[in-house]
Amino acid sequence: MNRKRKITEDTEISGTDKTIIDFWNWGFSDLLSNSLRGIFAEFLVGNALDCLNESRVEWDTYDLVYRGKKIEVKSAAYVQSWHTDTFSKISFNIGVKREYSYTTRKYSTEMKRHADIYVFCLLKEKDIDTLDPLEMSHWEFYIVLTKELDERFPSQKSISLASLSKIAKPVKYAEIKLKINGFT
Repeated sequence: MNRKRKITEDTEISGTDKTIIDFWNWGFSDLLSNSLRGIFAEFLVGNALDCLNESRVEWDTYDLVYRGKKIEVKSAAYVQSWHTDTFSKISFNIGVKREYSYTTRKYSTEMKRHADIYVFCLLKEKDIDTLDPLEMSHWEFYIVLTKELDERFPSQKSISLASLSKIAKPVKYAEIKLKINGFT
């Protein structure tokens, strides 16, 4: 398949009676699952910044580019798709990593945080009966410059919500672009 091919909801799956929307509905409807919630959070931030021009690249060292700035998006939620009697402890991965080159198919030797800005997305709603990842009022977003993470937490692999709250205040979905514009 041509990776650059534009797929729309009515794109047919050759040799079947299905379209790609059938596949998406079947495989990608649980927005509470950790991996899909993370991708959805990337989409939300990209949409807020109007920078969804390119298709998502799995395993890139950052998630989005906005006004020349590389943005890393992380997500967490109190309630998981495998609902338990307790809420999840909120923390976000901020560990350094190697950059992968799709040209050379090799990883760099340098370990660092490659983005310029981190956006931490918290699906904050705790009421399982009303929880809806599609409802933007159920989310809050913490935006931090990478240099601040590097200064305050140079070797930490994760950051708790308590530590994050000391360096950033939550913003609403509609405020993401304004906050990031203040950094660029």
